[in-house]
Amino acid sequence: MSEHNERRDFLKAATAAFTTQIFTGKLKGANDKYNAAFIGMGRMGRSNLGFALKQDNVAVTHVCDVYKPHLEKAVGMTDGKAKGVRDFREILADKTVDIVCISTPDHWHPYMTVEACKAGKDVYVEKPICVVVDEGKKMVEAARKYKRVVQAGTMQRSGTHFQKAVELVRSGYIGKVTMVHTWNYGLMPAEGIGAPADAEPPADLDWDMWLGPAPKRPYNANRFGVDPKAFSHFRWFWDYAGGMMTDWGVHWLDIVQMALDEAMPVSIACLGNKFRLKDNRETPDTIHALYEYPGLLCTYENRYGNGQSMFGKGGGILFYGDKATLFVDRSEYSVVPEKDSDVREETVKSSNNSNMAHWQNFVECVRTRQKPISDIEKCYRSTATCLLANVALRSRLKLDWDGETVRQSEARRYLAREYRKPWKLVV
Repeated sequence: MSEHNERRDFLKAATAAFTTQIFTGKLKGANDKYNAAFIGMGRMGRSNLGFALKQDNVAVTHVCDVYKPHLEKAVGMTDGKAKGVRDFREILADKTVDIVCISTPDHWHPYMTVEACKAGKDVYVEKPICVVVDEGKKMVEAARKYKRVVQAGTMQRSGTHFQKAVELVRSGYIGKVTMVHTWNYGLMPAEGIGAPADAEPPADLDWDMWLGPAPKRPYNANRFGVDPKAFSHFRWFWDYAGGMMTDWGVHWLDIVQMALDEAMPVSIACLGNKFRLKDNRETPDTIHALYEYPGLLCTYENRYGNGQSMFGKGGGILFYGDKATLFVDRSEYSVVPEKDSDVREETVKSSNNSNMAHWQNFVECVRTRQKPISDIEKCYRSTATCLLANVALRSRLKLDWDGETVRQSEARRYLAREYRKPWKLVV
């Protein structure tokens, strides 16, 4: 081989290696800062921003929102250091951005995550990760294809007491588990969130960009949903989310599946309706989902017409074993033995800030290139479990799930959705 060819091949190989290092983020050391951009600066977005600002090796360079008041609040949280932008595509095109945090309404999560992965950025994306099952599959595909670290916002996995509770189930400490119950209960006034008429959007909101890939709709205050006393009400409209089933159900069922070594259900049934609330939400105010996993049944229930529950808790998980019952929520876990059981009764309180730990795990995995604790594939499985309950609800069918699709072909139209032009989800 000539000296010229040897030098050419050496430079070609070196360039390829250097490009790969940049692409996978391996050039950063333990003390280097990662430039982070935040898209969606509502309550959840500003919460994530607050946790990121406390990370020693994260520098917040950009914040983005289509609603000017939210954008201004976010810039203020950074003492004016972050650049405020209205169009997220400016962030994706900026090669100095290493990390993107996506806390937009749910219907934007898939597109932004896939495009961020294609742009060579690692991603922290809020739960639920998608609105239909097929989107979640593409998000996992994009993370793997472009070798990106993608952490989902199911932060309970980073709670040490949740991890201990999961180990009690996995180890058989509470015996053979054949039933799991999860729930959110509460008493809400019958007027709910009200029923405002459609109107012109506020002058400081880009409503068309807020809708993005979702169907074109007139502006409605509840569809936009910003409320100083609550997380945004967009959650209660099918175009953008999946109601309490995906908003809270995903948190509880994510822990259930963590305890079941990430198993998914094989059969799903769900009933629900608006029995109490007189507002203009589309999702049910009362719902009961039933899942069959290999070896056990699991339920998720939500209601707004009555707040009574076991342990006096408005939400949580009960694992029913033949030696003991295990309760867990965000504050504690408790073990209640069966009669004549050798299991000890105990209550263990939460001992760490799961949100902070979740962000620490994400940033560390950006550095090491390991999969984070809420890797996108795990949250896809948990999100899909919730979405399948909504598919069963809306199709009025009992579903059989094989890990890829449902056997009932007439229900498959709920597994995908059409994007409004010009948006298109392409991995």
